[in-house]
Amino acid sequence: MAVDTVVGRLDKAKRGVGVSGRGPGTPGAHRSRSPLGRAGLTLVLFALPSLVLLLLLNLFPVIYSFIQSFQDGTPSTLPTEANFVGLQNYVSVLTSDQFLQSTLFTVIFTIVGVFGSWIVGLALALLLRTRIPAGGLFKVLLLLPWIVPVVVSATSWNWLVATPQSPIPMILANFGLGDVNFLGDPVLAKILVCIFKVWISFPFMMMMMASALASVDNNVYEAARMDGASSWQAFTGVTLPIISRTTYISWVLMTIFCVNDFPTIFLLTQGGPSGATTSLIILSYQYAFQNLQTGPATAVAFMMTAVLVIISTLLYQRIKKADIE
Repeated sequence: MAVDTVVGRLDKAKRGVGVSGRGPGTPGAHRSRSPLGRAGLTLVLFALPSLVLLLLLNLFPVIYSFIQSFQDGTPSTLPTEANFVGLQNYVSVLTSDQFLQSTLFTVIFTIVGVFGSWIVGLALALLLRTRIPAGGLFKVLLLLPWIVPVVVSATSWNWLVATPQSPIPMILANFGLGDVNFLGDPVLAKILVCIFKVWISFPFMMMMMASALASVDNNVYEAARMDGASSWQAFTGVTLPIISRTTYISWVLMTIFCVNDFPTIFLLTQGGPSGATTSLIILSYQYAFQNLQTGPATAVAFMMTAVLVIISTLLYQRIKKADIE
């Protein structure tokens, strides 16, 4: 009997069954839950009310607006009371001259805002890497356009250029350029709005580029100089590839900021003169709150969202490639 008992226990051991009869395949062997699983479930339960609230606050307005884009109503009209018009709002918006003009200006405004602020921000970030007198104070002063509220900045710029008696038109008149009306001439108004966007956006780009340049090892530049590379070759061949990931991220963010930028344009020109500086976000505002047409307004907004998603996806692919490289 003793021999049979020992043989039986050895056989159970080979099959992974314990002496007590429980093994990996027996019920009850995995009844105990890991503490991590319980902690995760507890965290989910605590976060669930906040997640539900965020979904309600963000998802409901999107769905509500999407329904309105297929209806003919006003801001005070309920979806159940509005008339369903299908794609008519999208067709009417796409075929209007005002939409085409606003799209063109939005593209110009975005390109100048993104690449203009990036070039200025990168140049200043490279300058701040060198030893300059009062560098800390210089950094603080460069951040002021971004720190100061846009209302204050727009008011200051209006005071500088709004009328022929403003400082900048008077200076230009003294140089024999005549009466320059920045806010009355369509071309000058576009230039002014784009410059103003670069002015209030370059500190953000400067901070992004400064953080990226801080991760570049100076030994890389030493190796490039030993290989006979010029300063421009080191910049294009070393600096730009290393900071490319941060560059693409900043482009994505600034593109979203420019396309959705309402206060910069509205506070400075309100979309004028004659709609010259009306961007798509300003056009959507005019449809909704001036013409009381929520259908075309939300149609414009969703077309803007679709374009932003496409642009962000393309730039995200570049970010992934930069990570691999």
